[in-house]
Amino acid sequence: MQFVSVRVISGDVARLADFYEQATGLEGRRPAEQFAEFAGPSGKLAIGGVQTMPLLDAGAERTTILEFLVEDVDREYERLMRLAVVPEIVQEPTTMPWGNRSLLFRDPDGNLVNFFTPPTGDARQASIRTTALL
Repeated sequence: MQFVSVRVISGDVARLADFYEQATGLEGRRPAEQFAEFAGPSGKLAIGGVQTMPLLDAGAERTTILEFLVEDVDREYERLMRLAVVPEIVQEPTTMPWGNRSLLFRDPDGNLVNFFTPPTGDARQASIRTTALL
């Protein structure tokens, strides 16, 4: 089994795809109006329109956190604060008890997003190796 992607269901695919292009710096592939995807070295973030999953409630409580390994959490925080649409910050850059530096915010649809950096180069390499195995 191989992990391939996380798909978020949205009522406004274009808006959410625009946000993730700005937030991640990745260029989204948009093969259809109701679908976009962002490919990174360890997997993909996909965005599908509510029309593609009619049995789901796009406004339901979300418990998933989309996590992105970044070089510098504090620098990313400053960059996000300059976006055209500044995301709702849930937790400003904080050092977690296990050592990761973490920034938690909500995308325009309310999904939780975590930008994090491990405390050391060794921990960072372990995170990269772990995600590469998925």
